[in-house]
Amino acid sequence: MVTGAAGFIGSKTCELLLESGHEVIGIDNMNDYYDVSIKEHRLMGLKKYDSFEFFRIDIEDKKSLEELFISNKLSAVLNLAARAGVRYSMENPNIYMTTNAIGTLNILELMKKYEIKKMVLASTSSLYAGQKIPFKEILPVNEPISPYAASKKAAEVMCYTYHYLYDFDISIVRYFTVFGPAGRPDMSILRFIKWLDEDKPIILFGDGTQSRDFTYVDDIAKGTIKAIKNVGYEIINLGGGRNPISINYVIERIEELLGKKAKIDKKPFNKADIMETWADIEKADRLLGWKPEVDFLDGLKQTVKWHLDNREWLRNVDYK
Repeated sequence: MVTGAAGFIGSKTCELLLESGHEVIGIDNMNDYYDVSIKEHRLMGLKKYDSFEFFRIDIEDKKSLEELFISNKLSAVLNLAARAGVRYSMENPNIYMTTNAIGTLNILELMKKYEIKKMVLASTSSLYAGQKIPFKEILPVNEPISPYAASKKAAEVMCYTYHYLYDFDISIVRYFTVFGPAGRPDMSILRFIKWLDEDKPIILFGDGTQSRDFTYVDDIAKGTIKAIKNVGYEIINLGGGRNPISINYVIERIEELLGKKAKIDKKPFNKADIMETWADIEKADRLLGWKPEVDFLDGLKQTVKWHLDNREWLRNVDYK
C-alpha cells in the first residue's frame, strides 16, 4: 500500500514498484493544497498498470482505510501521504497535525490489528533546523521551527512507540528538497521555470543565498523502495549528499536552459525556513546500498524539458 499515491514522490514510487512487478494499492484524498490537475496527470500514468488499484481515501478516515486492510493482504505500507510545506503549515497548523500525526497513528493501529509489520514513513529534513551541517541522523531534532516539522516529528515518535511495543519494522526516510518532472507547483524549481517561461517575475523569499541539498525524484523513489528492507527502527537521510546549491545558482541555470533573463521580485525571508540543508547519506549507503545517481544539472534539464513538453496545459495550472 502506498499512501499519497497521486503525490509527487508517491506516484514515482508507485511507478517504480509496478515496473518491478509488485501489486500496488494506491490511496490519496486528492486534496486541493495545490492544483489537482497535476495529481490527476500523475495518476493517469499509474492507471495504465493492471496491477495498480486506486482508492480516493483520506488517511484520517480510519473506517474507510480499514476496509482496504480487510480486503487486501498487504506486505508493507509506504506512508507517503502528508500535508507538506513550511509556510502553509503556519496558516493551517491543525490540518498538518491531523493528517501527518493522527493519519499515521490510524495506519499504525490498523497494521497492529491486521498483523502487518513493515512501514516506511516519509519524513523531512526540515527537522534539522538550527543543526550543524552536514545533517546526520543522530542529531537531536527536538526544536522544530514550523508546525509541518513538528507534525512530522510527532509521526516519527509514534512510529518508534509501535516499534517498541509491537515489534514493528519501521524505516523513517527524511527527504531533502525533492525536485523533478511533475513536481509540486508550490516548490521553487517548478515555479521558477513556469514564471520565467511566461515572462513573469520570479517571487523570491530572501536574497537567494539560501541553499538546499536538491535530490532528484527518481533517486528519492528508489531509496524509498529500498527502505522496505527490514531494519528494525531506523531514521535514514535520503538527499543529494553533495555541496548545497544556492537558489541564485538554480535561477541562473534555469535562465540558461530557457534562454531568458529573470525578473526578481524579492520578499522577506521567512523565519520558519532553513538557510541551508545538506544530507549526510552514509547511513543510507551502509544500510540500504543507496546513493543518488542523477546529477543536479541533469535533473534540472529533465524538469525543464517536462515543463516545455506540457506547457500548454500547465498555463492553466495554479502555481500558488
